[in-house]
Amino acid sequence: MAPDDWLAVSRIYTEGMATGYATFESELPSYADWDAAHVQACRLVAEKDTEILGWAALSPVSGRCVYGGVAEVSIYINKESRGKGIGKRLFHSLIAESETAGYWTLQSGIFPENHASIQLHEKVGFRFLGKRERVGKTKDGVWKDNLLFERRSKTVGID
Repeated sequence: MAPDDWLAVSRIYTEGMATGYATFESELPSYADWDAAHVQACRLVAEKDTEILGWAALSPVSGRCVYGGVAEVSIYINKESRGKGIGKRLFHSLIAESETAGYWTLQSGIFPENHASIQLHEKVGFRFLGKRERVGKTKDGVWKDNLLFERRSKTVGID
């Protein structure tokens, strides 16, 4: 992903926000804010004929050095490309990139009604850890649960 991809990336992100079950975010951040919140490495786009179909990126879970190898996943696919295997291919690339960058744990928080995301995470080796009940509110004031998923690297040594 390059900074020039932001227009397409933000459009896909906005589509995800519109579903009501992809993120707690309700307003599109500026590129500067999004850039500051995401790890510089491990930013990927899926393209076909120069059209961006989806994107993935990592965010640090903490500023504490002991969590330096733990990141939270963001993965979004445009409406027309969902269910066609793009997310799975993008996720496999993200996992490989994350391990090259030294990440040993990837985690995701998923709304319970986002069945496609849950299935995708399970297909690429994430396991369900538990549920955080009423962990946040939507812009409409509705409390939402969040399902926690985690993938531990098989190649980055955990000593």
